[in-house]
Amino acid sequence: MFNSALFLIMAMYAPYAIHHLLLSAAEVGLTLSAFGAGMVIGALTAPRIMNRLPLGTVIAIGPVSGFAAALVMVLTVYLPSGWLAGLSFFLMGAGPIVWVVSTTTLRQTVTPDHLLGRVSAINALAYGARPIGAGLGAIVGGLWGAEACLILAAAGFLAQVAIIFLSPVVQLGKQSRRFKGNASLA
Repeated sequence: MFNSALFLIMAMYAPYAIHHLLLSAAEVGLTLSAFGAGMVIGALTAPRIMNRLPLGTVIAIGPVSGFAAALVMVLTVYLPSGWLAGLSFFLMGAGPIVWVVSTTTLRQTVTPDHLLGRVSAINALAYGARPIGAGLGAIVGGLWGAEACLILAAAGFLAQVAIIFLSPVVQLGKQSRRFKGNASLA
């Protein structure tokens, strides 16, 4: 869900930013760079967050942050602002990278060593959703405009939030420090 929704936004962002937000090419690049800045800050703070909060809560940070970021980007339809777009991309980077760190930690904790390669390879399949999101962005943007893409992306992020909150993962406690062979979560 995340990859499809993110690339739905990415597919149409540059023309949207230039024509609707009235940003220059340099300003478009600056707003997009907020995504990377968010990822760096999120990655640097992830260990502290994971030490303070239950693992299920940390895992939920990414989807909630992605949805909040999508809502901020939808807000630019009504309040055109490069600052809001930059904030959206920052949130899109910061929260979801905490999610990546926490879900990778969970996956590596509960997966036996001899299956880690297979499980990680299956996880890589999620990247296949990126072209689907970009294709949706092209189709929806071409037929109904960039604003429709932003709303559809927000719906995709909302679906991801619903999936996470309906799953048992949000109930996970602190990560156990036990050895991998007995990797239970408190």
